[in-house]
Amino acid sequence: MNRKVVSRLGIFFIGVPLIIMLILLNQMNHLAIHIVVTAVSVVAACEFYHILDHNFKLQNKLFVIILAGIINLAMLLRAVFEFDVSYVDFVFVLAILISLAVEVILNKTFENSNSHIITSISIITYAGYLLTFLTRMTFLKNSRPVLIMFLTMVFFCDSLAWFFGVLFGKNNKGFIKASPNKSIAGFCGGIFGSILSGILSWLLWKDIFTGSVAKLILLGALISITSIIGDLVESVLKRSADCKDSGSIIPGRGGILDSIDSIVFSAPVFYFTITHIYPALLQ
Repeated sequence: MNRKVVSRLGIFFIGVPLIIMLILLNQMNHLAIHIVVTAVSVVAACEFYHILDHNFKLQNKLFVIILAGIINLAMLLRAVFEFDVSYVDFVFVLAILISLAVEVILNKTFENSNSHIITSISIITYAGYLLTFLTRMTFLKNSRPVLIMFLTMVFFCDSLAWFFGVLFGKNNKGFIKASPNKSIAGFCGGIFGSILSGILSWLLWKDIFTGSVAKLILLGALISITSIIGDLVESVLKRSADCKDSGSIIPGRGGILDSIDSIVFSAPVFYFTITHIYPALLQ
């Protein structure tokens, strides 16, 4: 049994039940999810730092990782103390300003400043801020169905893209240089998977996701595209750094970034779209 099959079976039989358990534990605005996402953010920042370190000069490692981690820590504190989300956005801006202030005030030479600034902002945003849109879903009305729908859209996209690619993608792969093993059949399978998740969510929770199923079909198609883009972006980052995986923390799968690349860009798109088409979720 090859490595990818083992890794996907592991996700299905171990990862999925753990995620469901976290979603069901909704005490204190899903505090358990906030704790996990904060830890994931720190590890992701560490992995992203190592990827960028192959090509760029960076600020101090611990300094940058702390700046990325405090954003999701602020979201965790929001779950406990229930302050306004604008404070989390403020912490994000403050983290960037601190990074810039250190660069312009404490440095004696500036030949690497452009590299320092670009990489620090990228790590703070990618591994820190964008993940807050996953935990923002915990504050929505009917947060459990929303979280389940989002995560199944991403999971179905990834799984069916792989499945369709294996079955039908042998003769139509290689058209994207960033990831030569990706196939047209795989992309079609991914889009189908996310749309299927949207339809199933509509059938299960019609009283929550009211109106036409077309809303969730379009949302599923949109999330499949952002999931695929997220996966391709990480492939480009790794290829540029000449590394196969972002890390080795997950046996048979690689690093944390290898597992959340589809979520990072999809979470904000899903959050803004779902709250726009179903504004009652914000009440």
